[in-house]
Order: sequence, then C-alpha cells, then structure tokens
Amino acid sequence: MKPILELSKPRITQLVVLTTAAGYYLASRGPFRLGVFAATLAGTALVAAGTNAFNMIRERDIDAHMRRTKNRPLPAGRVSTRAAFVFAAATAAAGLGMLATLVNLTTAVLAALTLVSYVWFYTSLKTRSTLNTLVGAVPGALPVLGGWTAAGGALSPPAFALFWTLFLWQLPHFLALAWVYRDDYRTAELRMLSVEDVSGRRTARMALLYAVALVPVSLLPTLLGITGSVYFWGALLLGLAYVTAGVLMLVDVNRRAWAVFIVSIVYLPMLLTIAVLDKVRT
Repeated sequence: MKPILELSKPRITQLVVLTTAAGYYLASRGPFRLGVFAATLAGTALVAAGTNAFNMIRERDIDAHMRRTKNRPLPAGRVSTRAAFVFAAATAAAGLGMLATLVNLTTAVLAALTLVSYVWFYTSLKTRSTLNTLVGAVPGALPVLGGWTAAGGALSPPAFALFWTLFLWQLPHFLALAWVYRDDYRTAELRMLSVEDVSGRRTARMALLYAVALVPVSLLPTLLGITGSVYFWGALLLGLAYVTAGVLMLVDVNRRAWAVFIVSIVYLPMLLTIAVLDKVRT
C-alpha cells in the first residue's frame, strides 16, 4: 500500500491542499460552508494525487537515471505501470467528479486544467525547452484559484493576485533546486537552465529577478482589500528575506543555492498563514 501512496507525492499534495484551503478561506463571505470546504479539499487532494501519479508514469524512465528519483516506486519496480495507471486514473476521476458535483464546475475545470498542464505540457517540455520551469509554475499556482472559486469567488483581480504570488514564489524555488541537482538533470538529459549554465550565474540571476518581482506582487492582497496591514508588512519582510537569499546565491551559487530552497519552503506557509489570520472581515 505504501508504494501506491508514494505515487501521489504526499508532500506536494499537502502543499496543493494548503494553497487551496487558503484560497477558499480568503474568498469566503458570510457563513463558512464546512461541507463545501471539506469536499473542495478532498477533491483537490484526489486530483493532485492522480496528477502526480500520471507524472511518475510519464517520467519513470527519466527517474531511473537520477539518484534523487531512482528509488521511486516505478523505476524501483515496487509498483507496476498498470497498477500506477489504475491508481492515477481512479483518483483523478474521483476528485474531478467530487469537485463537479459537490463544489462547482468552475473549480472542477481549474483542477482538470492543473492536471493537463502538469502532466502533458510541463512534463513534455522538460526534455525540450528550459521554459518548462515557467510552464510548470502554472499548475503549481492554479490550486489557489480553485480554492477561491470553490468558495464562490469570481476570477477577479484579487484572485489573480494570489495566483501570481504563487506563480512567482515557485521560480526561485525550482531554480535553486535545479542547480543543486544539476548533475542528475544532465544525466537524464533534461533541458534545465542549470544544465546549460556552467557557471550558475544565469540561474542565480533569474532566481533573484523572480524573488524581486514577487515582493510587489505579494503585497497586492492588501492593496486589493483581501488582507490587512499585518499581512502587508509580513509579506514585505518575507519577500525581503527571499530577495536576500537570492542575492547571496548570486554571490556564491554553489554554497547558497540550497539556502534559497530552504527560505522558499519557509516563505509560503508563513505567507499564507499571515494572510488567513489577517483576512479583512466582510
């Protein structure tokens, strides 16, 4: 049973559920609908699990060539491709069905778009173009929109402020990780900026650029009336910490790339927690 569950990439699924929950709460108005909230999280978790399993199926040969992933269930032979496909299809279909029937069609469509963009577009581009990082950030940011629409929110500027915050947050995170594991990516013949960037300067510059861009975007929830001043100052401080980590990575990419990744892991839960706690009550 454990190898099957590993196909869902539990940590990634948990992050997807976290961002969905934050989006739902920030969009909710009036009485909190616990049943819809629970259905949103359950449906989203199932779709995320199926999406990650489909991704593992498509990348099973690539995973076998990388030290970081060679012990995953498929390349290690602990789960058959057929069993993985049944798990992926069943969980994704169940999740989409739950969202469509118990939540709303818009949220189900956003979840389906997340699946398609991650499994087909992002996964396919990893062997073709360094733009895969940008494309991969789209499905990573869509769940917060799903949470928002599940609560009845419209796809409006406040919703997209959250989307772009999640989108930009991922890029330094991915670039730093790609530099740390660049030898793995090179062995697997993946088209990552870190593979083509021998010195690491371009990778570090791009990570810093996205961290800088994140700062003003992350302040938009307050400017658009979603959150209060506590969030504004908290987001500013967190953003400056992310930028500082990016500057240090630019100075010494080999020693500081991992620090950018660690800061990114701390940044997002803290940002979302502050946003939830400082939501403007209506």
